[in-house]
Amino acid sequence: MKVVVIQENIIQPDITAEEITSIWKTLIAFPEVTEVIVHCPEKYPSKKNLHTMIDDADAVFGLWIDKTCMSKEFLTQHPNLAYIATLGHGWEPFDVEMTKQRGLIISNTVYGAQTIAEYAFAMLMDICHNISYHSDFVKRTNWERSKNESEFCKTQLPQIELFNKTVGIIGLGSIGYAFAKMAHGFGMHVIAYSRHKKEGSQYDFIKQVSFDTLLEQSDVISLHTPFSASSADMINKESIGKMKDKVILINTARGGLIVEEDLADALNRGKIYAAGLDVLRDEPPKNDNPLLKCKNAYITGHIAWLTRDSRFRACQMAIENFKSYLAGKPKSIINE
Repeated sequence: MKVVVIQENIIQPDITAEEITSIWKTLIAFPEVTEVIVHCPEKYPSKKNLHTMIDDADAVFGLWIDKTCMSKEFLTQHPNLAYIATLGHGWEPFDVEMTKQRGLIISNTVYGAQTIAEYAFAMLMDICHNISYHSDFVKRTNWERSKNESEFCKTQLPQIELFNKTVGIIGLGSIGYAFAKMAHGFGMHVIAYSRHKKEGSQYDFIKQVSFDTLLEQSDVISLHTPFSASSADMINKESIGKMKDKVILINTARGGLIVEEDLADALNRGKIYAAGLDVLRDEPPKNDNPLLKCKNAYITGHIAWLTRDSRFRACQMAIENFKSYLAGKPKSIINE
């Protein structure tokens, strides 16, 4: 079995490409694997380059599940391909039946639940307390000037207490659930909306409600749902109109969940107090994205997943998923 790995560029300062490559090379230890090729492109390959890299591989790690590669035309050029492992949680809509008819197994890698939930909560905390802003204020102020003394024990921006507030979580997968536990630990009332009601005692602290009820009752809304045809543009002028005034919105899921023009308008009007966004519809954003001009939009560059621990975890989990596949017990399958 020939295995190809498309190793994405290392985009964080505490990891080297060699460290990641060494993990992928361990795949050769599986008896079924005869060859492991690790490609390390500077950026994600074009369609043409993907064809060259995949070639006659039986299994591919690191392929993005999108319309570029999940088409009959693309897959026909790789008749040996039987297993694809995407190294992320999410994927774009694709023709599931077509891939099943080809006998293709596609897995995702749920590596970053805690990491991404922590980042979402960090965005929420920054919105509520503006710690960096207040730290910068203290460091840049000349405290030896007597007129500044009265500014020391004083907040420059409003602070918001989360205790006893209601947080609404859209999507109760692994990330949403991790976020829910954090919010519960802060003494928040946790409500959630998910496509399918979650069963089990571990969800007892969460009140599962309808989408509209969540919009109406939440002081904070955090998005953790997959991007799909049914979830696209779910945060829009109509849904925003059902929200409480001064609600806080967090999105570490996918930019396509939000109509950005409608969000910008709500931020500028004060309907939404602030938004913490690690994802945007276009990444990187176009200069005319209205959210870039909203002072109460906190925007980062899709980095919630980028810890050293999570990067290594993604590789190891993908390898464990592959081991299960080879044993005839595939798991984390997204095209069942």
